[in-house]
Amino acid sequence: MDKMNQSSAEAEAETIEPLRYLSKGEAAAIETELLRDYRFGQQQLIEIWGQACALAITKAFPLSSLAKKQPTVLVICGPDQNGSIGLVCARHLRMYEYEPTIYHPQRSSQSLHQDFTVQCEKMDIPSLSYLPTEVQLINDAYNLVIDAMMGPDADCANLREPYPGILVTLKQIKIPIASVDVPSGWDVEEPSQDGINPEVLISLTAPKKCAISFSGKHFLAGRFLPYDIQKKYDLNLPDYPGTDCLIEL
Repeated sequence: MDKMNQSSAEAEAETIEPLRYLSKGEAAAIETELLRDYRFGQQQLIEIWGQACALAITKAFPLSSLAKKQPTVLVICGPDQNGSIGLVCARHLRMYEYEPTIYHPQRSSQSLHQDFTVQCEKMDIPSLSYLPTEVQLINDAYNLVIDAMMGPDADCANLREPYPGILVTLKQIKIPIASVDVPSGWDVEEPSQDGINPEVLISLTAPKKCAISFSGKHFLAGRFLPYDIQKKYDLNLPDYPGTDCLIEL
């Protein structure tokens, strides 16, 4: 009887479809459907993703595990959606008793991004006016860096300053990097050979193709996704534990 049960379990395991890794076009199409057909708001999605990112940071880097006496975190926020997610992440980390500092390589003209910036300012989260090029200063001041600089929409083949210079700095730092959705400088479709090397990746909605061979700690924040969309795109999302909004893959 035990052998029969074992065979049945093995057969069931073999029929489980693998997790789907999205192309850039598929990720954009899903977000468009969420906004247009399911009437999610842009601010709503950014808030969901940003809080999930903060929770992933607390799991990957608990306060008790941080090397420095002060729980300092540097959050690099680009001017587009990934940067807004980084701002929300910073705000929630502040509520979780971390000490985030924000660096904006470029200020955004988008009203939502400005709103999230004001929220951080009202919580007394400091901002850097520039990123030190002396890598040791960053290593000494922070426990980790959260990379919310670019994301899936970035045109990595045509980067302009200050971004190439920031990527050079991030390649040299010794403290861990946690990237939001797509590591900055990576192509969405394939892993980077010479880009930054994050220890943690937090995929949003569903992982992207560039994460297929990612060997670090990989979290997924996509529990909010309507079942019809999951089915339409054959996402085969994993079962989230309990009431958690993210899962480690």
